[in-house]
Amino acid sequence: MTTVLVCDDAPLAREAIRRAVGAVPGVERVTAAGSGEEVLARFPIERPDLVLMDVRMPGIGGVEASRRLVAAHPDATVVMLTMGEDPDGVARAISSGARGYVAKDASREEVAATVAMALASSKNGADGRAQRVRPSGSPPALTEREQQVLDGMSRGKSNAEIGRELYLSEDTVKTHARRLFRKLAAADRAQAVALGFRWGFLR
Repeated sequence: MTTVLVCDDAPLAREAIRRAVGAVPGVERVTAAGSGEEVLARFPIERPDLVLMDVRMPGIGGVEASRRLVAAHPDATVVMLTMGEDPDGVARAISSGARGYVAKDASREEVAATVAMALASSKNGADGRAQRVRPSGSPPALTEREQQVLDGMSRGKSNAEIGRELYLSEDTVKTHARRLFRKLAAADRAQAVALGFRWGFLR
């Protein structure tokens, strides 16, 4: 039986995600938690196949809860839930062992695809530390500017803020960012930062 634990401190969001996950083929049981502390207490007892964890919550928060969960249970499969663009939170969570992320306002199809992929990777024998392992092959060659832009993204800086730090125009930063995304095969800032950690460009 495939079980998923959804953790979000907002009841409406939690219920919406719970319903979306419940519609995924193969998922037989979906439970809900309202805090990272609750997940840490319940995981050893319930042993869900997948935990969907909100990045930002009161208390210890989703990032720290994920870190503690994977440290205590390396076989745990965690995917982060984000609202809007939160590359810093996502990157920190993935560098601590989360397998990926999905936006709370994603379509049911996107949620289903993310859940299915996370469950498949778990059943194929990947452990909870999979996302901290560097991808196979040679790392892409980043220019100094691309590295600096990536570093700014990892600190949650906007393109304009990165430009001010580097004495570049915002348009120039966007150009470096586009090249960076292409080299990393990243769809957005959060994924670029996550890949930056996995390749060792960020620490």
